[in-house]
Formats: sequence, structure tokens, C-alpha cells
Amino acid sequence: MDFLRRLRPEFWDGTAEGGPYRSLFNYRRLWRLSVALLAAVSLTPLCIMTAIDFGVTKRAVTQENLQRTAITTSNTRRTLSYFLDERLAALTFAAREEADTALANPGRLATLLKDLKAAFGGFMDLGVIDESGRQIAYVGPYDLLGIDYSSQEWFKKTLESGFFISDVFLGFRNVPHMVISVRAERPDGGFFVLRATVDTQRINDILASIDLSGSGDAFLVNHDGILQTVSRSHGSVFERLSLPVPAPSGRTEVFATTEAEGGLIIGYAYIERTPLILMVVKRQAELMKPWYAMRLDLVGFLGASMLAILVVILGVATYMVEKIFHADQTRAKTMHQMEHTNRMASIGRLAAGVAHEINNPLAIINEKAGLMQDLIRYGKEPPTPERLSGLVDSILGSVERAGTITKRLLSFARHLEVHIEAVSLQKVAEEVLSFLTKEAEYRRIQVDVEADPAVPAIESDRGKLQQILLNLVNNAFQAMDDGGHLVLRVFAPEPGTVAVSVADNGCGIPAADVKRIFEPFFSTKKKKGGTGLGLSITYGLVQELGGTLAVESVLGHGSTFTVTFPLAKGEARAPIACG
Repeated sequence: MDFLRRLRPEFWDGTAEGGPYRSLFNYRRLWRLSVALLAAVSLTPLCIMTAIDFGVTKRAVTQENLQRTAITTSNTRRTLSYFLDERLAALTFAAREEADTALANPGRLATLLKDLKAAFGGFMDLGVIDESGRQIAYVGPYDLLGIDYSSQEWFKKTLESGFFISDVFLGFRNVPHMVISVRAERPDGGFFVLRATVDTQRINDILASIDLSGSGDAFLVNHDGILQTVSRSHGSVFERLSLPVPAPSGRTEVFATTEAEGGLIIGYAYIERTPLILMVVKRQAELMKPWYAMRLDLVGFLGASMLAILVVILGVATYMVEKIFHADQTRAKTMHQMEHTNRMASIGRLAAGVAHEINNPLAIINEKAGLMQDLIRYGKEPPTPERLSGLVDSILGSVERAGTITKRLLSFARHLEVHIEAVSLQKVAEEVLSFLTKEAEYRRIQVDVEADPAVPAIESDRGKLQQILLNLVNNAFQAMDDGGHLVLRVFAPEPGTVAVSVADNGCGIPAADVKRIFEPFFSTKKKKGGTGLGLSITYGLVQELGGTLAVESVLGHGSTFTVTFPLAKGEARAPIACG
């Protein structure tokens, strides 16, 4: 806790001192707002860029996987096509070069099969079928001589197109196999069919040799969706594929789907001149593992960057708000000193008037005391007690008058500390005007006081009220020429409030300056020595006492300053009796 307390900045629990010049800001709120704005400005672009990079990278990785799958599918299609086309071409060449009579010889047919296996490989057996569809010669591991193929689909298609490459089927041997057959013409106009069984293991070896990532699977299906080769994930030969049969296309196609097995990338190609479809299937989750790992790194980098930025933001915001707080404290203390200086200046100004006013009772005392001395020293007869008593009474009256004047000045001077009490605004106004009576007489300024006797007392500080009214009256005196007219009113504008207004018929304030007259150091009388602090200090004092200060002014016709206070400081209460 002590460590956390030491980390807590001064402004967190502190407020700027200085009476009416308290803190300009709620520093906690300012700090929170600064941190929030800086964080938003700094982190939002970072998060947006990260999100963009996240999406772009994901699309790039996905596109790369699609491209790789397309290349793999296309290359494998070419390999399978070449494998089948090569054996079709070899079988076609043999059928054209050899007469059916020669091929009907088992020895010659066996030699041809041996030569084909040696030259090309991938042949399991050979058979010769006559025009009626009966196999007249056969070399291979099965007993198929004399079998009638006339009703077989492959035989019919061979006769139609001149050659045929079948899908995998059972046939008469009841073993999964695949055949290539060609039709060869005889010199007499007849024909025969040379038929070979392809070694499907060679096809399986080609598919197994493909380097597939992402738990990939490569297999063949026919146009009906029946598996022609063993699949790692989708079943064995002759099982129906769980995936839909791809749409026919003359080129290699690749697409991604999320509807099957949690997301797949499927590449397929229709193998020309065959009923076969090559399919390459990869799992997206496996393919995206490198991207997932990079995503974790990206999120970690983002988190570390955000943490670093937040630490810097917290440090900078705390430092700047702390500086503002200290500057505000300095401002408040300076303005407090200005207020005190202004009050002392007012007291000094009043002291000059008081000194002049005290001269009158002092002159009377001097005169009466000198007369008494003359009567005692030079009189032929001692003065009578009645005469001495009259002179003494005159001296005592003058002393009492001087005492009253000095008490008023002391009363104004000693209210330096805030002391809340019941105060009559009318009496305060009369006290303030009493100090300025001589100046008003000298300058022939008519001063009228209009006070509603029903106005209640308010709960406030007498000294600050005196300072407020004195500043406003002095400001009015400075605005008026000799022979001016000042009206001071005390009234209740609405229930729960009391107001005092000071109206003069002086020079007035330009409309452009009205909104600025309460700013520190703003003055319309700088050429006459104005500091611009009088009204600013007055405004601060009014705010401290919970009141409001308003001004109405017409240039060339005068100004009216109205100060409104609640009956009780901080809230309106019932009228307070003034004792």
C-alpha cells in the first residue's frame, strides 16, 4: 500500500488552494480523459492495422493453399493422363501392327504382353475379342478364354469410338480392375478388339507419391461418385464418396468449403477420355496451422505494443496533468496574493479618506483643549464647572466620533479570514459607502441607496461582501466623471435569493469587451493605470460565496453590476435574523 501511495500523483487527492481561485479542473477526470483520448488515438490505428494485417495474411495464406492445391492437382492429372495415354498408344500400335490371326496365337500374345510389360509396365493381361464379342485369345492369370463380352458396356463403347478406358469394375473375374481396349481393322473389312488390364497398383502408387500437406488425400472417383482408388479419409474402392461430385470442367478447379468436415480445400480435374475424376482434398485446419502460430505471435506483439503504449500514455498523461496541477496551484496562490494586495490597497485608499475625516474631530479636540488651558492659565477667575463640563463633553464627543471612524476601518481590515455569519447587505453597503463619502462630496457624485426593508439577512462572510461592494463602487467611481450619479439597490429578485446592484451613468463598456471584463489582467483602463484584476478578483469572491455576478452596459450611458446571493451559502434557506 505504501508503494502504491508513493506512485499516486499529487493531483489525485489534492486541490489547488487559493480561496475563490480553486482548481480550474477536475484533475482526476482530466487525467482519465487524457489517458482515454491518447489511448484511443494511439491504439485504434494499431488495432485497425492489426485487424487488416490479420485479414490480409489469412487471405494470403488461404490463397497460397488454394494455389498449391491447384498446382498439385494439375500436375497429378497430367501424370495420370500421361500414364493412361501412353498405354493406350502402345496398345493401339500393337493392334495395328499385329494381325488378328497372329494375336490369336497364345504364344505370340504372350510375347506381346511380355514386351509391353518390359517397355511400359502397368499391363496385367491381354485378350483378343472377335466381332461377335467372344474372347478368342487370352494371356493372363485368369481363365477368361471364350468369354462373351458382347453385352459389356466397355465393349460397346469401344466399337463406337475405336478405343475405351474404363473405370474400375469387377467384371467376370470378380476382382476390381481397369481395362484399356482398342478396335483394330482387318484387311478383309472386319475388326477385332485388343483388350488389356491395367495394373491399378501403379495408379495407387502415383497417388501415394504426391506430397500432400494438411492431412491431404488424393484419389479417383468416377462420374457417379464411386471411389476408384483407396482413400485415406473417404473410404475404400467402390464406396460412395461422402462429398458431392464436382461439376464438369475442362480445366483444374480448386475451391474451399466450410460445409464439410470442418472446412476443406478441394482440387479436382476431369481426366480426358476417361470416366475418372482426380480429387485432392486437404483439411483447412491443418493447412492453417502455420498461420495460427503466426496469429499467436501477432496477438502477442499487439498485446506487448499496447502495453508499452499504455505505459507511455500513463506516464505522459500523469506528467502533463501534474504540471498543469502545479501551474494551477501557483496561479491560485498568486491570485490569492493579488486579492490580498487588492484588499490592502483598498484599505490604504480608505485610510487616506479616514485620516481626512478624523482631522475634524481632532481639530475640535485641539480647540476645546486649548480653550480650557487658556481659561485655567490666563483667566482672572477659575472657570465654572458648568463651562468646563461643556468643553469636556465637546472633547468626548469628538473622541467618540473619531473612534467610530477608526472602528469602521478596523472592521473592514480585520475580516481577512473567511467567517460565515448572518449579514445584512444594506448595512454592509452603508459601511462601504461611508468610506467614500468624502470622495463623493469632493467629486460631486450623487450616491443613492435604495434598500427594501423586507430583504432578509444572508449567511455569508462580511469581509468578502465588503470587498465585493467596495470594488464595484470604486469601479463605478472610476467610470464616472465629476458630477456623476450612482445608485446602489438591495432587493430580493426571487424567493431564496438577495441581490445588490451598483449602477452608474459613466462611460459604459463596449459590447465586445463585456464578455471579457472578468478575465484576469483584462482592463479597459490600462492607460489610466488599471491592472485588470479588480473585477476578476470580485468575480472570484462572488463565486466563492456561492453567488453570481452579472453586468449590463450601454456604451456612453453607464453600467449596472448585479450580485445575487442565496440566503445561505451553498443553498437557499429561510431568512436569518440579523442580530
